[in-house]
This record gives sequence, structure tokens and C-alpha cells, in this order.
Amino acid sequence: MRFEGTENYVATQDLKVAVNAAITLERPLLVKGEPGTGKTILAHEVAKALKAPLITWHIKSTTKAQMGLYEYDAVSRLRDSQLGDAKVQDIRNYIIQGKLWEAFTLGQRPVLLIDEVDKADIEFPNDLLLELDRMEFYVYETRETIKAAQRPIVMITSNNEKELPDAFLRRCFFHYIRFPERETMLDIVDVHFPGVQKELVREALNIFYEIRETPGLKKKPSTSELLDWLKLLMAEDMTPDVLRSKDPAKLIPPLHGALLKNEQDVHLFERLAFLARREGRG
Repeated sequence: MRFEGTENYVATQDLKVAVNAAITLERPLLVKGEPGTGKTILAHEVAKALKAPLITWHIKSTTKAQMGLYEYDAVSRLRDSQLGDAKVQDIRNYIIQGKLWEAFTLGQRPVLLIDEVDKADIEFPNDLLLELDRMEFYVYETRETIKAAQRPIVMITSNNEKELPDAFLRRCFFHYIRFPERETMLDIVDVHFPGVQKELVREALNIFYEIRETPGLKKKPSTSELLDWLKLLMAEDMTPDVLRSKDPAKLIPPLHGALLKNEQDVHLFERLAFLARREGRG
């Protein structure tokens, strides 16, 4: 069971090594990187490549670890008892299975994605240590232990919004997805837009990487934003000459709303354009 990338996902050699190491060690793969570098989609592509079912647990600021195991709906049971419903006799009717329970009891070995683990409370990772280690948990209401029939392939993403506990990190295989270099980015573009005009892509990438390297930029555009921008450029039949223009008044690229996502960065480029025009007149 090895991951070698897919036709829809350009995986670097070190990323493939990391995925396969985590599978071999049967440890969670913790993937960090800038937003938009393909951390979440990686789990989808690993599941597709290994022909494994994918179970996704999207983490929010209000998510508790217990929700991944199970929840007991005491309110519904109380209401049903007041209505005289016969199903209140079996407490199992009020146990809501979580994503880990689903992954542990699935017939086929699944890929379990715990997405954006750093969004939750700082105690969230620690609260899952035992379950991810032993691949089992106890249901107090029914007095039964749920054990994994086979260890799921666990993939955990983080955007580095919070530091994760050392005890949690020790149990993971770690990989940081570096932002793609130009050569890798060309491969990514080719996967999404086969046959796209090479000249247009070259000029677009020049602008894209120049924007990312601009000092003072609050949010650097990501891979997904580049792909959105290219799609718009093609839809508008934009020519490479328009992108190649060195007119100081056009320092902000066309359709820049796909790349610049806050007013501070737009104002930054407006000021740079103003300074470039003033220097041109001088």
C-alpha cells in the first residue's frame, strides 16, 4: 500500500516519502503548510490512489475531541420518555457515532482526515492521544469498548494557527509542504489546465511570484488563488502582452481580486503604482 501521487495531484518526492512513512509506521501524518498548498486535498488523493474510503472530520473552534468518538443525546431521550416512546429502553438509540467510531468500525481500511486541528481548543489534540495511540475507546453509557478492526490511515492538517502539544507531536510523522517552486508550479498548472498557452502562464507566474515577494504584503496569494486567476485570464482572453506591460499605471495586475484578498494589500500596490508613476515623471 504505497502512495505515488495521482494524475490530479502533483506530489513532490519528499511528500510521497512522508505519506508512505506514516502508512508504514501506522502513525498519524501531520501536514503543515501555507493555506492553499493542497494539505486537505492530499487526503482525498491518497484515498483515491489507495482505493480507500475517505472519512473527513472538519475541525471548528467549538469542536471537542469527544465529538469524534460519540455523543449521548440525553435531551432526546428525556423527551421521548415523556412521550412514552418505547425506544427509550435501549440507550443505544441515543448514541451518535463520531468520525473516529466510523473509521474504527468500517469494513475497509479508510483514510481519516482530521482537518485544521489547530482551530480547536489547545486541549483538543491531547484529548485524542489515547484513542489515536491505542485505536480504541470506551463507551460509558453502553459499557462497551470500540476497537479499530484495522488502523485507519490518519492524516491531520494544521495551518499553524496554534502550537500543538509536544506529546501529540511525538505520536505523529511530520511533513511541511513548502510553497511550490516555479518548476513544480508549472506541473500543477499543467494538471489543471492542459494545453494552456505557455506564454500566458509564464507571464502570469512572473507576476504571481513578484507579488508573493513584495515586502509588506499581508497575505501572500496561494496556489489555489493562482489557479483561480489563470482561469479568469483565460475566460477573458487575456494576452501575454497585457501581463507583460511595464506601464507604471498598471502595476496592479488585471483581475487582481483573485490574488489580493484584503484592502491593505490592494492599497500597498496602489501606493507602489503611485510611486512608480511619480518616479517616471521625474
